[in-house]
Amino acid sequence: MIEVRPVRTKRERNIFLTFPWRIYKNDPLWVPPILSERTKVTDPKRGSFFKNGYAEFFIAWKDGQPARTIVCAEDTAASKFKGYRECVFGFFECINDYAVAQALLKKAEEWSCEHDLIAIYGQYNLDYEDSRGILIEGRDHPAPILCGNTPEYYVDFFERYGFKKWGEDGVAYSIDIDLKSPKIKRLMKVAEKIRERRPDIIVRGANLKDIEGEIDRIWDLTNRALAHLPGYTPWPREAVEQVIKPMMGVVDSELVLFAEIGSRAVGFFPGIPNLNEMLIHVNGLRYPWDYLKLLFYMRRKIKCLSIKSVLVPPEYWDTGVGVLLFDVMARRAAEKGYEWADLSLTGDENQDTWLLAHHMGAKIYKRYRLYKKELAK
Repeated sequence: MIEVRPVRTKRERNIFLTFPWRIYKNDPLWVPPILSERTKVTDPKRGSFFKNGYAEFFIAWKDGQPARTIVCAEDTAASKFKGYRECVFGFFECINDYAVAQALLKKAEEWSCEHDLIAIYGQYNLDYEDSRGILIEGRDHPAPILCGNTPEYYVDFFERYGFKKWGEDGVAYSIDIDLKSPKIKRLMKVAEKIRERRPDIIVRGANLKDIEGEIDRIWDLTNRALAHLPGYTPWPREAVEQVIKPMMGVVDSELVLFAEIGSRAVGFFPGIPNLNEMLIHVNGLRYPWDYLKLLFYMRRKIKCLSIKSVLVPPEYWDTGVGVLLFDVMARRAAEKGYEWADLSLTGDENQDTWLLAHHMGAKIYKRYRLYKKELAK
C-alpha cells in the first residue's frame, strides 16, 4: 500500500531530510549534504527561497515505511516576472519502484493544479545553484561542490511519467592545471596579446572587506550576462547572497576574480576549493564525531579547484575578457598547488564557455538534465 502525505510534524521533517541516506547508503560516490544547511534551506522562517515563494513537502509511504520525498513550490517572484505560474520541484529521492514514484508525481501534479500552476519543472532543491538537475552521465567520479548525484533509474521515472527535457543540459568540465601543457601555453600567449591590445581590462581578486559591494557586482553581472538566455528569470539579490556568503570562510580572495574596465565590472570568475573532497567522508555532519572526522580531513590538501560561474555580459564577449580571466585563474591555481579544475555547471550549448574550455584541454565529465511537464488547463 502506497500513501502520500504532507510533512507536518518535526519527526516527519527529520525523516524527509535524512531520507537520502537510505537511497545512497551503498553509493561510494555520494557526498552527503550538510544536514544543518539542508534544515535551514527548508525552514520557511530561515530559507531564502521563502522570501519570494512558498513550498510544501511530501513523503510517500509504502507499507508504513518512507519510500520517496519531494517538495513542490512556487517562486512567486519568477511567476510575476514571467507572467505565468509554474511549480518547481526538488528533493526528489525515491526507492527503485516506479509505482512509488508515480504516486508522488501524481500528488505533485494535483498540488500544482490546486494552486493554478500550469507546469512542473526541476529539479531544484529550493536553490537554483545547489544540486540542480538529474544526473545523466558521469558516475565514475564524486560530484563537485554544489553539484548532485542521482541514481540512473530517476531518468526512466520522469520520462515514463511524461516529463520532457527542459532547456540545455548542464555540463561539468574537468581541466588539468598544467602550465606546461601545449593548450594552456597557447591560451597564455593569446592572453598576452589581448593585454597589449586592451590594457584597460584589469583582472583583480575579490575584496572581502567590501562583501556587500562585491555581491552587488555579482548580482548585476549575473542578470546582465544571462539575460539573453531563453526563458531566463532574473535572480533576486537574496539568491545571490545565499550562494556567496556561506563561501566567505573558505575562499581564497585571489581566486575569486573580477574583470573591470574603468570602475565597471565586466566579468566574474570564482574559484573555490572543492570541499566535497572532505565532505564525502563526514556523513553530512549528522553526529558529534563527524566533526572530528572533518578536522582530520581538513589537514589534507584539496586537489580540485571548483569554478562555478563564468559571467561576461554579451557586449564584452569579443573583448578578450574571458581569455584573461582563464589565464589569471590558471596561473594562480597552479601557483597554489591545485592539480585540476572543475568548471560546473554551464549549458551544453554555451559555445563561448565550450570554446575557452576546449582550448585549455577540458573534457566533459558530468551532465545534468532538467525536466518539465505541461499540465492540462
